[in-house]
Amino acid sequence: MIKHYNVTGNSTEELISPNTFKNVINGFWITNKHASDAVVVDLYVEKLLTGTFYYLKSQSIAVSNYLQVKDIRIENGNGFGVYIKLNNSDSDVDIIFN
Repeated sequence: MIKHYNVTGNSTEELISPNTFKNVINGFWITNKHASDAVVVDLYVEKLLTGTFYYLKSQSIAVSNYLQVKDIRIENGNGFGVYIKLNNSDSDVDIIFN
């Protein structure tokens, strides 16, 4: 399962809704597309009444650069959703889950 997203701004974005798939994410790429600023990223899973669990917390990605994370296991079954938050209103990233 490969999923692609374009995320802009500094609002929290729900990438994958809770219980929408039972597959496993094995890694991801996040590419900073902003022309002149680094982006700071939080990427996490969250479940109501259980909590928030971060894969990335305040991770900076330089201008026109990317971050690749391999050999992880994200499962969103059992009520967990996958979310991303960027630091600035003009932040712009692409994210690919595989």
